[in-house]
Amino acid sequence: MLQPFAETHRDGPATFLFLQGIASPFFADLGSALKARGHNVRRINFSTGDWLFWRLPSDNYRGTFADWGDYVAAYIRRHGITDIILFGDCRPYHVAATAAAEPFGVRLHVFEEGYLRPNWITCELGGVNGHSPLPKTADEIRAVARRLPQPGRAMPSSGDMARRSIWDVAYNIANFGFPYFFPYFRSHRPHHIAVEYAGWIRKFSRRSRTRRDAAHLNEAYKAIAADYFLLPLQLDSDFQIRVHSPFLGVEAFMDRTIASFAAHSEAPTRLLIKLHPLDSGLINWRRYARHSAKRHGVNDRLDIIDGGDLPRLIAGARGVVLVNSTVGMLSLELGRPTYAAGSAIYNMAGLTHQGGINTFWTAPIPPDPELMSDFRRVVLHRSQVNGGFFSRPAIARAVAGTIPRLEAALSAAALAAASAVRAEAEPTQELAPVY
Repeated sequence: MLQPFAETHRDGPATFLFLQGIASPFFADLGSALKARGHNVRRINFSTGDWLFWRLPSDNYRGTFADWGDYVAAYIRRHGITDIILFGDCRPYHVAATAAAEPFGVRLHVFEEGYLRPNWITCELGGVNGHSPLPKTADEIRAVARRLPQPGRAMPSSGDMARRSIWDVAYNIANFGFPYFFPYFRSHRPHHIAVEYAGWIRKFSRRSRTRRDAAHLNEAYKAIAADYFLLPLQLDSDFQIRVHSPFLGVEAFMDRTIASFAAHSEAPTRLLIKLHPLDSGLINWRRYARHSAKRHGVNDRLDIIDGGDLPRLIAGARGVVLVNSTVGMLSLELGRPTYAAGSAIYNMAGLTHQGGINTFWTAPIPPDPELMSDFRRVVLHRSQVNGGFFSRPAIARAVAGTIPRLEAALSAAALAAASAVRAEAEPTQELAPVY
């Protein structure tokens, strides 16, 4: 259950610095809520789009990326920043800011899309995904879960795709149309936004055909009771791939998976590749997959789908192969054997298959349901906030759930400081952080 703002515990005001967010009013609403609670709120804009989605007073960084680290270090010192809030800890500006903030003991609060979807967003202290401070072993998970209550039921917080698209277009038009306000800004996205939008237009023009093809493939799989493994692709631009995996891109992972499938799976088992729903279509993954399958001799056992019901596809699969997508959480919750090739919060013995990908095709190991239940409880309590980024009700719910989490970090810091003082006189006393 969400706590009302007036009932959450505070230990005095903090000074929050907001950096880059997402094309959504979420950060602006969160900043306003923190200010109403008596905290100091500051913001640095890197682009016109950042400025567009912020309502409070802010500062603009118009310098070069090379000078950014020194600038933000001086900014932290000058304004007494205690906490930094940002979306995604692997964006270049955020990596540099994190390094600059570390000597000052500034707390880092990182937001991302939810590890559990829908209805959740991620908010973690210190980092997310491969940088997450969540427990890394089954024993740690069980020990932490024993101290946590069962999580409450999430209120639905579905996004609004039309509104999300409008906000994204507004953000990028502001950047594209007024670049001279921030002459040195460079987006973390690998492609120019005009190129991405061209890909989306082309993809939408073919939507009827792709939906029809997906429906036909679903019907065919159902008719023959197909025995298959599912390979859901991630976005090639995703930092999960670029930073938290051993692969340079999705193509390398896909080729390695197809090669292993060809060498170690048994006919008539099939491999079903599912394209990412937010893929802009700039890369022809069908062509890459077909070339790889022909090269490895399994073109007749490979299928590609763009669409379909993901939970149903997972539930019908013998197993799921991925790098570190949040699809892995859904797969494990559905009890399906899952192989994760990269750094993922759930990639541990007892949850994912640990025997290597070559053994996965013939002897996939399913997750321990009790461990998965404990893991879900820990993830929810430690990192998830009910709400979303792309509808007004979802944003309001996310802000309401985030405030207690941020202020809990302030309380934990105060407790840790008091514990350190007491420890000098009474070394045997300890207090654990509560974030």
